[in-house]
Amino acid sequence: MEKNDKIYVAGHRGLVGSAIVRSLQRSGYTNIIGRTHKELDLTEQSAVREFFEKERPDIVVLAAAKVGGINANNTAPADFAYENMQIQCNVIECAHKYKVKKLLFLGSTCIYPRMAPQPIPESALLTGPLEETNEAYAIAKIAGLEMCKFFKRQYGDNFISCMPTNLYGPHDNYDLSGSHVMPAMIRKFHDAKVNGKPSVELWGTGSPLREFLYVDDMADACVFLLENYDGEEHVNIGTGKEVTIKELAMTVKDTVGYEGEIIWNKDMPDGTPRKLTNVDKLHALGFTHKVELEEGVKLAYEWFKENVDNARL
Repeated sequence: MEKNDKIYVAGHRGLVGSAIVRSLQRSGYTNIIGRTHKELDLTEQSAVREFFEKERPDIVVLAAAKVGGINANNTAPADFAYENMQIQCNVIECAHKYKVKKLLFLGSTCIYPRMAPQPIPESALLTGPLEETNEAYAIAKIAGLEMCKFFKRQYGDNFISCMPTNLYGPHDNYDLSGSHVMPAMIRKFHDAKVNGKPSVELWGTGSPLREFLYVDDMADACVFLLENYDGEEHVNIGTGKEVTIKELAMTVKDTVGYEGEIIWNKDMPDGTPRKLTNVDKLHALGFTHKVELEEGVKLAYEWFKENVDNARL
């Protein structure tokens, strides 16, 4: 990559895309472009082709996706599968057609089997059944990373993929109907504190183990891979550390300063029992995360408080 390369970040306003823009800027890349959903609907093939024809980006980061938590995935699986595959097919095909120098596709660790070996190595892909609560999204993401691999094999395109673990931080989605566990907890505990509620209800048993990565660490890893990695196999991006959902809840509760009770609704699903990435490959390449969980939760909550009027609620 050259510092003056034109870099298109698809999804530049979201949690992931905005962090990648910040990281690129910190690294000295200034020719960065993006389009809002209103300006460019990535599910519309003709619109995507028109955009690539006009802008001719050198580098593409595909961070745009339809995302959500267990509830959203359970209630609209067809939408998650169809819209994500549309976005991926349109962008990846245009990156090939218009001879983009390099493309980075961002997947998700939900691509791995429900009962994958722990920590999960990249080689676990397609070795067992998926978690039902996010199967549609996972299948779409698997299709995207496999497309990148096939374009590299058939045409020699420099398309690479990475699989970030659970992310959190600035510009996250705090809409309780579709948010992931970390922003949902931050919002619930904050609202309960502000409104003086005696208790907060959380889903499941609190026993599942999860890994959480501050989004700016993820973004720095993505820029690192763009600069240093051209391999066919995808790369896990994570911390290699895990906590139970109960431990996470206590960390968020203490950070927010909420003093009420936590009620666990055990009638609601837990999701995958454990999901920890094996990050040996990323570490061997030379990248390690910097922000630990307690510091990251504090940073995320400070951003939420300062931007509550503009956050996605």
